[in-house]
Amino acid sequence: MMRSIADQKVHELGGRLSVLTRQRRDHVKLEDLLEDLAGTTGAAQGQVLLRIHRLVFPHAFAEEAVLWPVMRRVLPDGHELTLEVEREHQEVNELVTALEAMAPEDPARGPLLARLVAVLREDVRDEEDVLLPRLQEKLGRTRLRGLGLAWEVIRRTAPTRAHPVVARRPPGNVVAAVPLSVLDRVRDLVDAVVLRGPERRAPGLRPVSARLARLTHRIEHLPVMRRGEDPSTASPGT
Repeated sequence: MMRSIADQKVHELGGRLSVLTRQRRDHVKLEDLLEDLAGTTGAAQGQVLLRIHRLVFPHAFAEEAVLWPVMRRVLPDGHELTLEVEREHQEVNELVTALEAMAPEDPARGPLLARLVAVLREDVRDEEDVLLPRLQEKLGRTRLRGLGLAWEVIRRTAPTRAHPVVARRPPGNVVAAVPLSVLDRVRDLVDAVVLRGPERRAPGLRPVSARLARLTHRIEHLPVMRRGEDPSTASPGT
């Protein structure tokens, strides 16, 4: 019987370098951030959301670029299993995009934020209880460690923002990685200063963030960025 990776010790997961250990570590960090998010408003909420984005989107990108292609090769039902999680990732992208377009006082913001938290927790459970144990059954410790290294390299260089238009699968997501990662990380720095810094800096920096967002939007709509997409995870706007 498969055991959730949430219930296993590090050595059972293949050691600290294993992709399973790295995945679970990020999931624990995410739960801590979701607990921090509860009850926050205004700039405090924005700061926690920015930290969630910087954790969640590179994590998911690395899964889609490194792990899920392997699962589709080694599991007979790998396509169906990974597609379900890709749909969850797509919903997260669409929810975050909608939240970023809303004013802080918009009454629709609360339900959308609650849905985002619910989908993120559902995604963790699906991965820890189903997908990753299935992968663990098929791969030895050496392969899990090799995947952990590849996953970590991609995670550290992946985009950090929602990009619902970009394909959830190669080659589109791989092509998108470099330009979107650079723009996202610059925008993260700008937004962090706006959220943490003196109010007098905000009027000058908010337009910078908006210009970066518009540039990112143009890049992610290039046709090459959507190659490999499964129709069920395509953004309605494409």
